[in-house]
Amino acid sequence: MVLGLWFVVYMELATPSFIAEYNLRPNRLFVEYLIYPKEVFSMLWTGYKLELFIGLVGSVIAVVGGWKLSGKVTQNLSYPRWYFKPVAGFAVLLIMFLAARSTLGHRPINPAMVAFAPDPLVNDLVLNSPYSMLFAAKNMASEIDASKFYGKMPKDEIIRRVRESSNLNGKMLDSDIPTLHSVIPLYQGKPRNVVILLQESLGARFVKTLGGKDLTPNLDKLMTEGWNMTNFYATGTRSVRGIEAITTGFSPSPSRAVVKLSNSQTGFFSIADLLSKHNYHTQFIYGGEAHFDNMRSFFLGNGIKEIVDLPTFTDPQFVGSWGASDEDLYNEADKQFTKLHQQGKPFFSLVFTTSNHSPFEYPAGRITQTEPTRDNAVRYTDWTMGEFMKKAKQSEYWKDTIFWVIADHDARVYEPEMMPVKSFHIPSLLIGGPIEAKQDNRLASSMDVVPTLLSLAGISGEIPTLGNDLTREVPEDKQRAMMQFDKNFGYMTNSGVVVMQPEKAPQGYSFNSVTGKLTPRPLTKEEAETARAHSLWANLAYREGLYHLPGEGMAMAK
Repeated sequence: MVLGLWFVVYMELATPSFIAEYNLRPNRLFVEYLIYPKEVFSMLWTGYKLELFIGLVGSVIAVVGGWKLSGKVTQNLSYPRWYFKPVAGFAVLLIMFLAARSTLGHRPINPAMVAFAPDPLVNDLVLNSPYSMLFAAKNMASEIDASKFYGKMPKDEIIRRVRESSNLNGKMLDSDIPTLHSVIPLYQGKPRNVVILLQESLGARFVKTLGGKDLTPNLDKLMTEGWNMTNFYATGTRSVRGIEAITTGFSPSPSRAVVKLSNSQTGFFSIADLLSKHNYHTQFIYGGEAHFDNMRSFFLGNGIKEIVDLPTFTDPQFVGSWGASDEDLYNEADKQFTKLHQQGKPFFSLVFTTSNHSPFEYPAGRITQTEPTRDNAVRYTDWTMGEFMKKAKQSEYWKDTIFWVIADHDARVYEPEMMPVKSFHIPSLLIGGPIEAKQDNRLASSMDVVPTLLSLAGISGEIPTLGNDLTREVPEDKQRAMMQFDKNFGYMTNSGVVVMQPEKAPQGYSFNSVTGKLTPRPLTKEEAETARAHSLWANLAYREGLYHLPGEGMAMAK
């Protein structure tokens, strides 16, 4: 108990100096500095003598006072009879459990739950420093070193290969952001509104147009009216992985998605951050609670100015386990778009559905099927999208807005493959007033969303993404998709798929898009090393702070 008291006191005493230096409560940097005690103590002794003295005095008071106080309150203890001890023990455990959860809600407390402002420091002040540091230390365990899985490669070689495969062969704009390049938009007029309609678990297997089941008649019809991408792949099998690729263009890795990692909660590139600098109103609309999967913290720290989630919805008609129905979500989105359009300011909105998720709850009377199954949930979410699109086409904002209907990932993995590529195939449709109808069979990925949207919206700037701008011609040898399946990494081109497995040599395969089967094929050294470079890039870029806008990023803080 005394050691616990000392830890709390010491961390809070160290906090003002840490905030003055890094504008955040003690976090992963505090932990990392403990690895280098000689250098750090030398730095503290030279420049922070007063702070060290305060920390020492506070520590002595906490330890001595805590020891004496704990002795005093325990010296005259009386113990209950034996039959009361199990009851008392249970009560103590229950209190400890409730204290650890810090809420009676269905999810325990976490930093994202209390985040409410775009300023990370304001959100950090709601926490306490012992928790902030321990939470960061816990998250560091999720930062897997990809080179331990896929083999080492020199940093310069990784950068050279990812730049070459991404058409970044010109002069490097910034050595601190090696993949930084200029965006020259195809559209040169007044900035357009940008809306991403992110569909929960809506894989191609459910879409007739893409060779799946006949469950999405509304989406199938829309695919004849807009720019339909038939050969489009997600980067992972979790929502946060989809959000990572679609909003930041970042590559997948064996670590958790950057949405949940501690070093990317602020200063990490996102389309919202760039658009906010171009006077866009940026928002996230979600039928559930936005702190789930740490989305609230990540978005508020990286460009999103407004969170519209279940607690802010006006009288939702149906609320299930995951939040308001998709119908309520789209009604709220329409209200938001109408209001923002009337203000005359361009807007970016990420709208994330929830109904296509177990236990598949949806309002009665919307579709003829009533049984709560995944197929019926797909039917319902397709119906809601169709109703929203009818309303949007009649709105004033339609003519100025680009909608990208895209899935975060497929529902689940069925194929018994080390890299089940077919389970990464997802619908991807651009539609809206400015979009002309066409079918696009090029190989593309969720990583291509950011540069393509910027080009269509008329936004220029410098971005670090590796994705292709699909409004331009993309040479066949530059078309590719990357996907992470647990610890296996897939690098897919028009020549086939290279699969990286932990502690194994890269394997080459041909991919049959109809059957989903992978057939072994010979692999050249060049193909293998290019795939290895991409499997290592995300880890390198995250670890060294190489993925941000100029003048931003954790690298600047360090």
